[in-house]
Amino acid sequence: VVTDIRELIEVDDVMEDESLRFGPNGGLVFCMEYFANNFNWLEESLGHVEDDYILFDCPGQIELYTHLPVMKQLVEQLQQWEFRVCGVFLVDSQFMVESFKFISGILAALSAMISLEIPQINVMTKMDLLSKKAKKEIEKYLDPDMYSMIEDSTSILRSKRFKKLTKSICGLIDDYGMVRFLPLDRSDEESINIVLQHIDFTIQYGEDLEFKEPKECEEDKSALVDEYFQDHVDE
Repeated sequence: VVTDIRELIEVDDVMEDESLRFGPNGGLVFCMEYFANNFNWLEESLGHVEDDYILFDCPGQIELYTHLPVMKQLVEQLQQWEFRVCGVFLVDSQFMVESFKFISGILAALSAMISLEIPQINVMTKMDLLSKKAKKEIEKYLDPDMYSMIEDSTSILRSKRFKKLTKSICGLIDDYGMVRFLPLDRSDEESINIVLQHIDFTIQYGEDLEFKEPKECEEDKSALVDEYFQDHVDE
């Protein structure tokens, strides 16, 4: 750990302050805005040495990315300090095994991409916790065909208005065509390496070394994904 934001401010302290009286969400917003007004603390804590590779464990509340400018301000500040920034958006694969939940997750990822305006890698985590059947089922969500998802869910879409709204949302996602997911299985070293390769390639980490591309770019992506799922389904 290079630094811990709790050295600057803690949510619990904010919530316990009698003059503020914030709940958990309000306390988090206050802390993030306080943090944004004290980037000099972050600069002193991080320093700036050549070839630094720093991971920021960011809060998961989507409101910080859609309703408030604080995360955008952090990105812009890091870029001013000449850091190359890449967003890594994590979605729990156990949440994504149903079409409607997946649409919600993909909208959240797209919202963060548009808000932050930086390259973003989208990752389905906890693949190791899925059953064999769920792993096979979730394969279609890695490179989704949004309109086929609507067809798969026609029995659930009883309301014409809901069906029309869902179709419009899927059309929006499909038109952007920006959200694809990488599977992350913490028990599989190859899975971890693939995600890391994509992040390194995005920020061109170590660009003075031999040029490298993510593994899927060297091989056919669909074949690689099929191989991953086949290996794990057969286990």
